Amino acid sequence: MSGNVIRIIALLSGCLSGWAADPVFDVKGFIGQYCYSCHGGDKVKGQVDFSILETDDAFEVHFELWETAAALINDREMPPEDAEQPTDEDRVLFAQWYQDKFVNSLEAHPGFFRPRRFSAEEYRNTLQTLFGFDLEVQIIEAQQTVVERSLVMKLLPTDPPGKSGFTNDTHRNPLTSLIWSQYSYLTDTALDQWFGAQDLDTFSPFIDSKNIKGSSHREATQLLSAFLPRIFRRPLEPQDLEARLERVKSARNPFAVLKHEMKAALMSPGFLYRGFLMRRQPGIQQRVDAHEYAERLSYFLWGDMPDTELMDLAAQGVVFESDVVAEQLDRMLQSSKSRYLSESFASQWFSLSDIDEGVRQVPVREVMRSQVLDFMHYLFTEDRPLMELIDSDVSFVSPLIAKHYGKDRNQLKPYRKQKGIELEIVPTQRIQLQYTKERGGLLTMPGILAMNRGPVIRGTWMLERILGEHLPDPPMDVGQVPPQQPGENLSFRERFELHRDQASCALCHDKIDPLGFAAEGFDRQGGYILKGKKMLPDGEVRYLNNKGEQVDTTGVMPNGTKFTDFDSLKEILQTEYRSQIVRNIVERSLSFALCRSLELYDQPTVDSIASNMEETDGTYRDLLLMIIHSLPFRETFVRAEPL
Repeated sequence: MSGNVIRIIALLSGCLSGWAADPVFDVKGFIGQYCYSCHGGDKVKGQVDFSILETDDAFEVHFELWETAAALINDREMPPEDAEQPTDEDRVLFAQWYQDKFVNSLEAHPGFFRPRRFSAEEYRNTLQTLFGFDLEVQIIEAQQTVVERSLVMKLLPTDPPGKSGFTNDTHRNPLTSLIWSQYSYLTDTALDQWFGAQDLDTFSPFIDSKNIKGSSHREATQLLSAFLPRIFRRPLEPQDLEARLERVKSARNPFAVLKHEMKAALMSPGFLYRGFLMRRQPGIQQRVDAHEYAERLSYFLWGDMPDTELMDLAAQGVVFESDVVAEQLDRMLQSSKSRYLSESFASQWFSLSDIDEGVRQVPVREVMRSQVLDFMHYLFTEDRPLMELIDSDVSFVSPLIAKHYGKDRNQLKPYRKQKGIELEIVPTQRIQLQYTKERGGLLTMPGILAMNRGPVIRGTWMLERILGEHLPDPPMDVGQVPPQQPGENLSFRERFELHRDQASCALCHDKIDPLGFAAEGFDRQGGYILKGKKMLPDGEVRYLNNKGEQVDTTGVMPNGTKFTDFDSLKEILQTEYRSQIVRNIVERSLSFALCRSLELYDQPTVDSIASNMEETDGTYRDLLLMIIHSLPFRETFVRAEPL
């Protein structure tokens, strides 16, 4: 054993002193000998740093580090080829150690109870449902532009994605004085508009009076009694409700006090924070109460407060019953509010905001984005299989992108552009893909291709968003692909192969490049450019583009499977990489539902759901049902109160 390895193991003995000794496999010695020189101390490559594992708690908190290490060592991607290699026996022992430590002995338990503030989107939707109208910016919108009309979304700061990658993960978002003042202004604006309404239907569900401004104490208390449970999304404690009502009853101007009480409620943590009022017992694992469960359902599927039916079921205590949950899921998916699943969840999952950078014309990029959202809404609400994400004979096409769909565009209803308008947003229509099968599924939609230009970006997007792999940042000295030299006749792919021929680059590019170069049959705007084929002397087939130039769409996946084009790649993804894709779909969906990143204790839940989805060829409805029945969705652990 070299002196360097001995020194590293000595360091490990100190910095990894919290690791429990394993009588069968010396994991500290293994990491010290084969990993720590590049992944510990002052030298950390690929964002894999074993020096952070100083205690048993850190050991489990950073389970994703071990998951990455286990996968790389098992696939023989690490250590690098030019480094000392462990024996096959040691690789097997490490894999078994990982399995015993992080898989076999792991028990599921729910996350810790933490109230969280509304995201801006949830706040807007909840205000709109409470009052029956959206607060809008007073603007004139041209038909060929897209302007944010919501006053809430205009004023509130953009929510940064949390650790989960989603904006509903707001646990760490502070309530600043700026946000507090915006809440106050928006609340005043909503109340002024509501109390100033001339339409009696606004108040008819709550009081009998025909003249709201001349109403008595009785009508004011009726309004407050009806509204407070909706504001807090649960009944109030009798003493609390009575105290609020008494202030209205004893007021000279009951409606002025009513307005004050409503603002106080709308500015309180009970309204602004989800879960704040849940009944809880410190120090134990417990099922969330019925109203909290109804709230979790509605904000997961709708991004909005529970409606009357959900709140009634919670009040009756039957909202947990299996048949009731299934009925509510079906009802909620058929509601127009379920569009939230695609417009918020799927939009963030696939990073659709990047379309803005890839496509200049506003109407075109909006229909490209809408195509993806319409397709995902179809998958979510029509009980479609999970793997239809990869390939489908259904698509949603607007006349603005019809050029990409050949004869299939003949299914579209005739469209005539209005005079005086250069280009306008035209909604998509559902079609069956008969002649343009290459467009089936999400991956080859024009918007996805246009926002991910070039093989590296396309491959990285597919690897991270579809296969669920997390790539480290590229090396600082990565450099650029060299330009064509005089006298050379090398394709971009051939020049790229020379560029990436470094061990530090090849590790990631072996995964990225096959996916990205398979999409070389599509141009930067997502257009399909393959027009014919050519047989090479070695028997391989190359496609030709519309200029007669060869296009190499072949590749070899990390597992050794070869493909010739994107269609054959999709077949491989649906078969050999099915498990990985299903697991990624499950993990992202569960993380969005829980509004947090997944932890080690969530892995048994992920394993169970993913296995079920695979074995049954599960649908998105099946997935949603399993999530809302899952342990972390229905239960929580409340920390003991500090002494």
